[in-house]
Amino acid sequence: MPFAAAISEHPVTAHAVGEVIGQVIEELPGPVDLACLFVTPPHGGALEDAAAAVRAVIGPAVLLGAAAGAVAGRRREVESSAAVSLWVGAGFPAQGVHIPPGGLPPPGLELPGPPEALVLVGDPFSLDAAELLAGIDGRFPALPVIGGLASAAVGPGGNRLALDGRVTSSGAVGVFLGAGAGVRPLVSQGCRPVGRPWVVTRGEGAVVYELAGRPAMTRLMDMVQDDLDPGEIGTINAGGLCLGVVTDELRDEYGPGDFLLMDVVGADRSIGAVAVDGEVEVGRTVQYHLRDAAAADSDLRYLAGGLSASAALLFTCNGRGSRWFGGPDHDAEALADSLGEVPLAGMSAAGEIGPLAGRNRLFGMSASVALFEDGGRG
Repeated sequence: MPFAAAISEHPVTAHAVGEVIGQVIEELPGPVDLACLFVTPPHGGALEDAAAAVRAVIGPAVLLGAAAGAVAGRRREVESSAAVSLWVGAGFPAQGVHIPPGGLPPPGLELPGPPEALVLVGDPFSLDAAELLAGIDGRFPALPVIGGLASAAVGPGGNRLALDGRVTSSGAVGVFLGAGAGVRPLVSQGCRPVGRPWVVTRGEGAVVYELAGRPAMTRLMDMVQDDLDPGEIGTINAGGLCLGVVTDELRDEYGPGDFLLMDVVGADRSIGAVAVDGEVEVGRTVQYHLRDAAAADSDLRYLAGGLSASAALLFTCNGRGSRWFGGPDHDAEALADSLGEVPLAGMSAAGEIGPLAGRNRLFGMSASVALFEDGGRG
């Protein structure tokens, strides 16, 4: 299945767009079904012109675009300077959709069959992403949604989203991909388990009181004393402690990808409870996790290792990048190391969207990837 991608760091928008258009035409000279265009803030004001040029020269059936704090290409992530990243694909039906704040995608689709996936980019200041994803799950059961929230602005009205010839600063834009796209979602939450699993024996909502009959704080402090080194304790002190909820209770053993991670947001020593940013049911198996750069690196490489793909779209948290990993290009490099030099483009996100445990969810400090063409572990 044909794909192509290119990235340009030229500071002049017209020149940068011309460069990426020229490169993808060389790689994929035929008709294009989907074009994804990502630009950094120096080019954000010219997103209409950039999208118009791509549509005029390449003529994709659907164009999806956004301005973001950083953009990605093959083995490259540009975080603090001008850049344009363009990705194109052909061989599958696509239908664009604009979702206003508080709205849902239309129930009827002009596709030859059921959609295979939805790629979605939204504005975090005008969109209730969790409510939207719940509505999509209800309307399109089992449909994977992959994408993220735009990260080019720090306040309402500053983000820019493009769908075909329209640019907006609110709501969301997306594209339904029909049969033949071969989309496989990958969500890396950037954590690793520590200690051992426990069953929640007392809790209410987001507060966990007991794990296997003992206070949750006692289990945590015993783990810190017996199992963790000073560096890992430093990760906890820096806010890198999470609680993972097992997604499949029928498994005998748990590893990367088997947990839904929730940040530990508080603790009360007087009652021995911990609070998380989600709800945990009594009877569920949980395990403490640490989130740091080393865990994020190993988790992404583990999940992508052994997979094959012809192309990829990457949505990585704007809290990752060089500030977290200590150097540039990490997620794009890790995917290239695992998948090979496939066409890749993407953006940094103020919240990443992907499926886990039968539901589409909004994540933080994660990487959500749409892999095109089914693959399997070797």
